[in-house]
Amino acid sequence: MDARAVIARKRDGLELSGDEIRWFANGLADNTITDAQAGAFAMAVLLNGMNEDERVALTLAMRDSGDVQNWDLPGPVLDKHSTGGVGDNTSLMLAPALAVCGAYVPMISGRGLGHTGGTLDKFDAIPGYQTEVSVEKMREVTAQTGCAIVSATGDIAPADKRLYGVRDVTATVESIDLITASILSKKLAAGLEGLVLDVKTGSGAFISDGQEAEKLAQTLVSVASGAGCKTTALITDMNEPLASSVGNALEVANAVAFLRGDAVDSRLWDVTVALGGALLETGGLCERAAEGRAMIAAAFQSGAAGEKFGQMVAALGGPNDFVENASKYLPRASVVDEITAPRSGFVRVIETQALGLAVVELGGGRHKQGDKLDYCVGLDQVAGLGAHVEKGDPIAIVHAADRHALEAARKSVLDAFDIGENIPDEMPLILKKVG
Repeated sequence: MDARAVIARKRDGLELSGDEIRWFANGLADNTITDAQAGAFAMAVLLNGMNEDERVALTLAMRDSGDVQNWDLPGPVLDKHSTGGVGDNTSLMLAPALAVCGAYVPMISGRGLGHTGGTLDKFDAIPGYQTEVSVEKMREVTAQTGCAIVSATGDIAPADKRLYGVRDVTATVESIDLITASILSKKLAAGLEGLVLDVKTGSGAFISDGQEAEKLAQTLVSVASGAGCKTTALITDMNEPLASSVGNALEVANAVAFLRGDAVDSRLWDVTVALGGALLETGGLCERAAEGRAMIAAAFQSGAAGEKFGQMVAALGGPNDFVENASKYLPRASVVDEITAPRSGFVRVIETQALGLAVVELGGGRHKQGDKLDYCVGLDQVAGLGAHVEKGDPIAIVHAADRHALEAARKSVLDAFDIGENIPDEMPLILKKVG
């Protein structure tokens, strides 16, 4: 076969055969497909789409481009995935809470895409923590501690690893077909028995339209279930940051405060507990999601989830006392300053994508593959929708490398906030369950 011919068929809106898709995926894995060809393929798929058969074929081909795990553990192997949001650090709390509840969570995570932060980038802010480990190490840590949040190794879905990196720099992140194949190829390669998906919609999501988000959720559930992994999805609101912190080290600090019970963002609690409850039901660890939510809440309130998180961090090379002394280990920005409200009123609208992009401009995200991140920059104590502020009150705190970057971020944040006289309508946080 010829890569140009495969790309041309999809460019012209034709259906690709399973053999063509498997051949292209293998070429991504063994580097016989160039980055230029991978980018052209991604753009063709974005513009012309794939049907159900093509989506399943691409997902399975990328899964089978590397090793597929099999487990023999005393509990179900479960995982969660988010389609990407701003201030979305739920994985850091959910994985250890699930482990406390009897699940095993080999969480294959990714780095930041576009304006959204990546789970692995957050863990890279922890000194010593190894996100890039062998399959054997992932299996060992998962079996011993109950959870391991790591990167897909070269042996797990290598075709996706190639395509994932190309999508971030070729404006093809938003493709439902590529999102589906990317998420599920890694998850299915991990040998999961159950999966819950957090599909974001709103101003900070890749898919802002609610109907498109529901379409993605249905596609993900259909493809995953068809491949033998019991899956549910929650469609959740991303019209404001989920946590009050945005940025890698800041989101880790936020997660540790959550796990210690020192400070808990209410929206973050609600989404994390809801996802955990749905997944415990899916995995057979409880009869109903409501029971699962209570189990997850108890794991947090008892401190057991925080202890489990600390065990995972230590097992993957981080400090043994990280949960107890996170502030000692996390990097800090050189310049920190408040952004204050230009007028009194209620926070009516937040352009959440703009906040994510402000963090990218600070150095906390990537413009292109290979960009080095500044893990300490970002936004903290971000005011939420409906908050009442007086003129001069802080609506966010900027952490920056220098004064110039801070002032640029200040302008971006102020432009992203609409403060007015009327209280905005309260929107539901969890919009719909699919599957």
